[in-house]
Amino acid sequence: MAGALVRQVQSAAAALAYRVPAPVRPLATPPDPRLKPVLGDAGPPFIGHALSVLYDTLEFGRRRFARYGPVSWSEVLGTKVVTLIGPEVTEILATNRDKAFANEAAYAYFIGPFFHRGIMLMDFDEHLAHRRIMQEAFTQPRLVGYLRAMNPRIAEGLAGWRPGRRFELYSAMKRLTLDIANEVFVGENADQKDSDRITKAFVDAVHGGQAYIRANVPGGVWARGLRGRRLLEGYFRDRLPAHRAGGGDDLFSVLCRARSEDGERFTDDDIVNHMIFVMMAAHDTSTITLAMMGYYLGKHPEWQEKLRAESQELGKDAIDYPDLDRLTTLDLVMKEAMRINSPVGGLFRQAIVDTEILGHYIPAGTILMTSTYATQRMPTWWPNPDEFDPGRFAEDRREDRIHRYAWAPFGGGAHKCIGLHFGAMEVKAIMHQLLLRYRWSVPAGYAPPIGYGTGPMPTDGLPIRLEPLTGA
Repeated sequence: MAGALVRQVQSAAAALAYRVPAPVRPLATPPDPRLKPVLGDAGPPFIGHALSVLYDTLEFGRRRFARYGPVSWSEVLGTKVVTLIGPEVTEILATNRDKAFANEAAYAYFIGPFFHRGIMLMDFDEHLAHRRIMQEAFTQPRLVGYLRAMNPRIAEGLAGWRPGRRFELYSAMKRLTLDIANEVFVGENADQKDSDRITKAFVDAVHGGQAYIRANVPGGVWARGLRGRRLLEGYFRDRLPAHRAGGGDDLFSVLCRARSEDGERFTDDDIVNHMIFVMMAAHDTSTITLAMMGYYLGKHPEWQEKLRAESQELGKDAIDYPDLDRLTTLDLVMKEAMRINSPVGGLFRQAIVDTEILGHYIPAGTILMTSTYATQRMPTWWPNPDEFDPGRFAEDRREDRIHRYAWAPFGGGAHKCIGLHFGAMEVKAIMHQLLLRYRWSVPAGYAPPIGYGTGPMPTDGLPIRLEPLTGA
């Protein structure tokens, strides 16, 4: 109850903060009269629009688009940020054809101290070099091996669930996906105490980037994030010598041995940095996707039964790699859940030269953010955008074809998520076993309160009514 009250207060404060009058101003005066200024406002003094961005994310994006169009600026955590909404501006930022935008400086401001030197925080030639080495860990033969390793872990995890009238699906999925990540990525079956410790470290590191006081003040959000980072560094460094010397098939071991075509390989520091980032990205995004799929399937039982029938038709307790393409209805539901609640809410970049977007002047040094979350929920591109309708991705409709970046939960361009096939595989493997073992529902009228971490996420644990399936 206390948590629910805090969330209500946060949402109310966000809505109130947005109503505080703030003058509309240009971000900068264009040096060329043919260019337009980016218009926007700073929001309330000191905090800017931070509350709205964190606790009212979707509506904030919609309001900015309605007031300013696809390009506007606002102040967040003391920094002016240009918000981009729509597939056209998303494509400009993601493809970066003129190399006018960089990742490192933008992400460094928000999450750099916690996910230092992760693959997403690299640019240009260095990023390409690291990605070429890392790609060895995500080839199809590797994915087949990962699936083989994760299936028993999924079965064990789901068997340990305790059905009831208030089963917190998001919390349970977070534990399960981290256990899978430990098995598949680290090659270990962590005990509950260790698993809880690592989970908390990842959560603290993610939340560190949302701190209002961005300094190492004892007891503060930023300080907890830094402590989480240190714990994760120690966790992976302690295990690195064994993985260097071994021949395991887990991601950790693969990164230790991986080489590019030119013979390049990762240093110990590289491996620690990449493991922290990949572990966070893999289990966090999968958790959000699975939890929200669970919510919509609980709210729309007819779709849950369609998926269950599809899984039962396979005639096996766990899927094999070729089965991924056979679960076509599950694929539609996954895509629709990721459209409504994009597990990565946006892309961040910094302009490294003076440039323009849709004729708006963007000076060098500007931080920009595309709101994937808002873009995928706008009626401009999606009919009935708030309605759960997996059929919109069916071949006879394909509403996503309106623009190649209308649906872009994995980003795009050189920085498109390197683990996207792993993530989709994990989600389908877990959901297949879940459908065969349990049936679930949500109360009429219930909608999870949404906060913001790596993306929009349920903040109440997402309680469902979970029942064992007869004969499972």
